[in-house]
Amino acid sequence: MSADEQSAALARFAEVMERRRSVRDFSTEPVPRELVVDAIRAAGLAPSGAHQQPWTFVLIGNEPELRDRIREAAEAEEREGYEHRMSPEWLEALAPLGTDWHKPHLTDAPWLIVVFEQVYGLRQDGGETARVKHYYVRESVGIAVGFLLAAFTHAGLATLTHTPSPMGFLREILGRPENERPYVVIPVGYPAADATVPDLERKRLSEILVELPDRG
Repeated sequence: MSADEQSAALARFAEVMERRRSVRDFSTEPVPRELVVDAIRAAGLAPSGAHQQPWTFVLIGNEPELRDRIREAAEAEEREGYEHRMSPEWLEALAPLGTDWHKPHLTDAPWLIVVFEQVYGLRQDGGETARVKHYYVRESVGIAVGFLLAAFTHAGLATLTHTPSPMGFLREILGRPENERPYVVIPVGYPAADATVPDLERKRLSEILVELPDRG
């Protein structure tokens, strides 16, 4: 790519990503499965510690009973959090977002992706199942989730990163193995017709960029 092409590509990328917002009110309008699978495929291209790719993406579509179970368990944990577990400082930090323990996105969005981190790997060794140590698991999965959100944003789809705390119930409900730990729940779809987002400001570049003197 020429310098001009590089600049234009980065400008297009930044323009698209600048429109990304976390959406909490989703339309039930269908989204083609192929779009969601392609975004997950892109997420799987992320770099990872020792190239171990320690992630699992569980895709949930039109499964009302399963969705209801997830929402019921998540709202129970979230309600306990908002009413008893969260500190006043935490609640104050969340106040501008207007969130509470109700989580309709878990049943409204046409797709849910539950991302699991593989704390360690498993391999068959002479008829025995052996553990494989994984390195930089949370960092690797975090990068993959970033790829996933960027892919959906480029496809014109809305997302939310939802982390009910604690969320061990997800492994039980979804029947995942012991070496996997829930990392984040991502509803995917279109915003509801009456959806709103908080009027928040992002930090300026000067607040996040530190340039060291050129010693050359």
